[in-house]
This record gives sequence, C-alpha cells and structure tokens, in this order.
Amino acid sequence: MTAYEFNNNLIDMKSNLHRFAMSLTADRDSALDLVQDTYLKALTHKDKFVDYTNLKAWVFTIMKNTFINNYRRNVKENTIIDGTQDLYYLNMPHDKGFISPESSYSEGEIEKAIDSLSDEFRIPFRMHIEGYKYYEIADKLGLKLGTVKSRIFFSRQKLMHMLKDYNR
Repeated sequence: MTAYEFNNNLIDMKSNLHRFAMSLTADRDSALDLVQDTYLKALTHKDKFVDYTNLKAWVFTIMKNTFINNYRRNVKENTIIDGTQDLYYLNMPHDKGFISPESSYSEGEIEKAIDSLSDEFRIPFRMHIEGYKYYEIADKLGLKLGTVKSRIFFSRQKLMHMLKDYNR
C-alpha cells in the first residue's frame, strides 16, 4: 500500500473513529483528542502496518490501546499512598476543584442534618466519613464491631430520610 493510499484510507475512517472515540470517552473534546492521538500514532508507525491486512482493525486497536493507556496513566496520577500501617492505596483527586454556591449550601444542610443525630449515631458516623475503618471505630469507642456497623447503617437511613430532597 502506498503512502497516499494509506493516508486516504485513514482519512476515510474519520467519522467511524470519532464515533468509537465518543463511545469510549463520552466527552466530545476527549474524543477529538483521542482521534488526533490515534492519527498521530498510525502515521508515525505506518511502517509497522502489514499490507493486505485490515487497516481499520489496526487503527481501531491503536485507538483502544491509547484510551486504555491514558486511563491507566490518569488513575496512577491520582493515586496516593495512605500513611497508615496497612498502606492502602486510595484513589482520590488531589484537588476538589471549583465549589459552586449550590454545593456549599447542600454541604451546610448535610452538616446540619448530621449534627442533629444523637451522639450514639453521630460520633461513629463522623468517624466513618473521616476515614476510620469499622474496627478502628469499635476500638476507640469500646463498642462491638456489629454495633458500629448497625449505627452507621441507621445513621445513613436517618440522613436519607431527613435529606430526601437531595436524593435523586
């Protein structure tokens, strides 16, 4: 296949590549970036394409692998190591980003609802949302593990009832 034929066949796949990229990313801008990365890799490595094989499958494989590699890279960048003894990996964004007025209002309402819980429910629930594990809460409060789990469960139920306007 000549370079001219290769390039023309690649250009003819643009709409198919864009649809596939949209199905992977579900975002228009990310899909356009993915198509551009795919074109760049296909053109850069066209010497690795074997003539008389399926060009479309080859290019779609490049796109799929590029998407997977980008996804893995993003997950790895957002992974931090917890400093606890058990060294759990946590996937947390480093930045919460912009907080809209609506979200801060909702956060205030949620905090008020949590504060309205009685101590026996509020304290274990707060510890849980701060990141303590069930067994740590049980040790600190001198409770059985099942008691801690049930109190957190009932706290969630009460909060969902109090904040039913926020349930979607």
